[in-house]
Amino acid sequence: MHIFATGATGFVGTAVVQELIAAAHKVTGLARSDAGASALKAMGAEVRRGAMEDLDILKSCAAASDGVMHLAFNHDFSKFAENCEADRRAITALASALEASDRPLLVTSGLALLATGRTATEDDNPSPAFPRGSEAAANAAAERGVRASAVRLPPSTHGAGDHGFVPHLINLARDKGVSAYIGDGQNRWAATHRADAAKVYRLAIESGVTGGPYHAVDEGSIPFKEIAETIGNGLNVPVVSVSPQGAEKHFGWFTRFAGMDVPTSSERTRSRLGWKPTEAGLIADMKQHYFG
Repeated sequence: MHIFATGATGFVGTAVVQELIAAAHKVTGLARSDAGASALKAMGAEVRRGAMEDLDILKSCAAASDGVMHLAFNHDFSKFAENCEADRRAITALASALEASDRPLLVTSGLALLATGRTATEDDNPSPAFPRGSEAAANAAAERGVRASAVRLPPSTHGAGDHGFVPHLINLARDKGVSAYIGDGQNRWAATHRADAAKVYRLAIESGVTGGPYHAVDEGSIPFKEIAETIGNGLNVPVVSVSPQGAEKHFGWFTRFAGMDVPTSSERTRSRLGWKPTEAGLIADMKQHYFG
C-alpha cells in the first residue's frame, strides 16, 4: 500500500513509518521542517512539505494514497481547545478526499474519560466531555461512507525518545525533590511501547480498519504508585502521597492526568488483528532507559 501519514516525524509516527516500510509499504510523510524531511528520507519514506493546517495539501496527499494515517496532534495544553479544532479540521479534510472509495482512514485518539470505575473496552465511546474529538470526526466521516476508525493510545506510550507524561513526571520529581502520587496511588494507567503501538497501526490499516476502534494497550492496569516509586528509585528521591486537595500544588496542570484511573482491555484488538506485544513493559523500560 501507499500510505500517507501526518505526524510522521513524531515520537509514535516515526515508529509507525519504520514499521510500515519494514513491511514493504510505501509511505509519504508530512514534514514541516528541513530536519523532519531529512529524517523521513533517511527512513526510506517520501516527503511532502507542509503542516497539519495546510488542508489543501492534506487533501491532495490523501487523494494520491491507498490509505491515510493521521498521527499529528499539537500537545500544547495551553491551547488545547484550539488544537482540538485544528485536529478536527484536518481529519475532515483527509476524509473528504477518501469519500466514495474503500481507502481507509485511521486516526489517533486516547483513553481519557472512556470509562469510569471499570475496565474500558473497545466497545466504549469517548465521553463528549473530553475536548479532543478525533474519533467523533472519524465517526462523522464513516457516516459519509468513508472507511474510518481510530487507534486509541494509552497515557504512557513509552520507549527511547519519550517526551510525554512519564518524562514530565520525572522532571517534576527532580524539580520538587520528591516523587508523588495522589491518595493511595491505586489509580491505574495503561501503557504500551511505541514499537508495539506501531504494529497496531500497521495491522489495522492492512485490515482496512474494519474492526476498530483499536486499543494499542499492552499493560492495562499499572498502579500510579508503582510508576511514582520507580521514579523515586531512579532519582533517589523520597516517594510521597499527596492528598487530592493538595495534588495541584505538586502536579499543577498535570493533576487531572496524575489522578486518572483508566484500566483498559485490548482483548478485542488482539483477537481481531492478531496483535502480540513483544517489547518491554513500562516499569522495565523506565528502569533501563529513563534515568541515564
